[in-house]
Amino acid sequence: MNIILSEIEVKVRKLIDANHQLTEENRRLANENQALREENETLNQASQELHEKINKTTIVNALGNNEEEIKEGRKLIKELIKEIDQCVSILNTKE
Repeated sequence: MNIILSEIEVKVRKLIDANHQLTEENRRLANENQALREENETLNQASQELHEKINKTTIVNALGNNEEEIKEGRKLIKELIKEIDQCVSILNTKE
């Protein structure tokens, strides 16, 4: 009977140790996940800023004398207006 109890005790200790290890790993992964989310948000913001800068540059260049640049600028402005209209539509449906 003592042998069975000893075996059970050993198994329970192993399970407790495994539980502690998994808890610690889960905590570490949660922290890593949060750090990656923050990095992703930062990169998304930087990407958005660069996209806006490209759009502004294209619009400024469209004010030149080149007919192709003017067409490209008009196309970009139309796309931006379409995007703004979509955003307004989404906001209106949420209200």
